[in-house]
Amino acid sequence: MSTEPRALTGVFPIAPTPFHDNGDVDLEGQKRVLDCMLDQGVDGICILANFSEQFALSDHEREQLLDVCAEHIAGRVPLIVTCSHYSTRIAVERCIRAEAAGAKMLMLMPPYHGALLKADEQRIFEHFQAIAQAVTIPLMVQDAPLSGVQLSVPFLSRLAREIPQVDYLKVEMPGTADKLRALIGAAGEHIAGPFDGEESITLMADLDAGATGTMCSALLPELIKDVVAAHARGDRASARAAYARILPLINGVGAPADP
Repeated sequence: MSTEPRALTGVFPIAPTPFHDNGDVDLEGQKRVLDCMLDQGVDGICILANFSEQFALSDHEREQLLDVCAEHIAGRVPLIVTCSHYSTRIAVERCIRAEAAGAKMLMLMPPYHGALLKADEQRIFEHFQAIAQAVTIPLMVQDAPLSGVQLSVPFLSRLAREIPQVDYLKVEMPGTADKLRALIGAAGEHIAGPFDGEESITLMADLDAGATGTMCSALLPELIKDVVAAHARGDRASARAAYARILPLINGVGAPADP
C-alpha cells in the first residue's frame, strides 16, 4: 500500500464547475463553490469529476481549474483530482500534473470511449499500472455505470493487491453494498478506503457493508457528514435517523421526513 500517513475517510463531495452565461468557466464562482463546501466541514474535495462537467471542459480550462482550486483550498482539506481518459498517455500526463499541483489522491474510471470502445481486463490493468508507476499518491478506481465497463470483484481485488497505489475503490453500481462487502472480503488490508458515491443514496447500507467514505455532490455534505460521523463512532441509531432526514432531499422529492 502507499505511504500516506492516514487513510482518507469521511465526506468528499464533488465540486461543481460554474459557468458564465456565455459558456466561459466562472473562476471566481469556483472559489465560492469551494468556500461553501469548506464551510460545511467536508473532509476533502474532488474536482474535475463527472459532476464537475468534466466533459464540457477544454484542456486549458482543466488546467485553469486545477490551479485555481489547488491554490484556493491551499491544503485546508485533501484535494482529489479526477484524471480519467481513454488514452493511457494522457491519463498519465494528467495525473503527473495533478500531483504536482498538490492533489492528495487521483480518481480514474477505467479507459473507455463512448459506448463501444473499451479495454479488456489486461489492458485496464496495464492502464492503472502505468499511472501508478508515474505518481506517488494513492489512486481511486471509480466503478461507475457511466463507463459501461464491468469491473468484477476478482479484478478490482487484483488491482488493489498488485498495484500499490490502488488504495481506494469508489463503487457506485447497482448493489453497491454487496459489492463493497465482497471487495473488502477479497482484498481486505489492500483497500485503505472503500467509498460509495451516487449522491450517497444507499449510504446506510454501504456504511454497514464497510464503506469508510462517501463521494457525494455538493448538495448537502454537512448533513451527509452527520450520518457518516455517527456511524463511525458506532452510533447506528443516530446515523439511521440522520439518514432518514436527508433521504427525501437526496431523492429530490421534497422536504426531509420527520423520523
